Amino acid sequence: MKKVLSIAGSDCSGGAGIQADLKTFSALGVFGMSVIVSVVAENTCRVLAIEDISPAMIRRQLDAVFEDITPDAVKIGMLSTPACMQAVSEKLLVYQPKNVVIDPVMTAKNGCPLMNAESVKPLLTEIVPLADVVTPNIPEAEIMTGMKIHSLSDMAEAAKRIMTLGCRSVVIKGGHANGDAVDLFYDGKQFYPFKAKRINTKNTHGTGCTFSSAIAAQLAKDKELIDAVSDAKAYVTTAIEHSLNIGKGNGPTHHFYDLYRGKVTYDED
Repeated sequence: MKKVLSIAGSDCSGGAGIQADLKTFSALGVFGMSVIVSVVAENTCRVLAIEDISPAMIRRQLDAVFEDITPDAVKIGMLSTPACMQAVSEKLLVYQPKNVVIDPVMTAKNGCPLMNAESVKPLLTEIVPLADVVTPNIPEAEIMTGMKIHSLSDMAEAAKRIMTLGCRSVVIKGGHANGDAVDLFYDGKQFYPFKAKRINTKNTHGTGCTFSSAIAAQLAKDKELIDAVSDAKAYVTTAIEHSLNIGKGNGPTHHFYDLYRGKVTYDED
């Protein structure tokens, strides 16, 4: 079985972060592992508190994984502080994993910040260059590039700018735009738009985590990058289409819809 490591924050409500990543890995048939960098007290409505794990403990977790089980892919999500980023980049430069997917998480679905302002620069200089693919949404891409994004051509220009940071490829997610949900993939040579019909639901908690984790899982299974992105787009679209009306705010997506269908009985209400 292929193995995938998630380096991210923990979401106690189960819809995003490490929890969403591990669910995605299981749904797509890979063995999931985790390095927790922050414990986040959050739910579908708000973030109550964030407690960062010490850089020393982050390093120890990474050593524990890599000295025993070599990941076939690594997904990196929430990294809230420069010290956390330094610990992660230091160890990844030592272990040199393949198939690194970076989701530059900056805010929760409800808009609560998950990254300190002073962390943006080290994110761009220390973390992004490690990536085979970076998956910002439109607000994150605007922060990363310093430009406003209003159209598909703006997304293309932003992708070009992000590529100059040293990553291998970029997917700018179009979930914050109007109309159909169009994600734009750029491999440094060509643009590939991935379009899906916009689903009318508020229950999209953890979609970014799920999408990036799905890319990592597909890369671990030796798929080409463009195919991994395409398959991940299909997976997250299904998860959103059958999202769960859980909680008082933005509910989670349904990571196991295809596995449960016809086999597991549950109350969709």
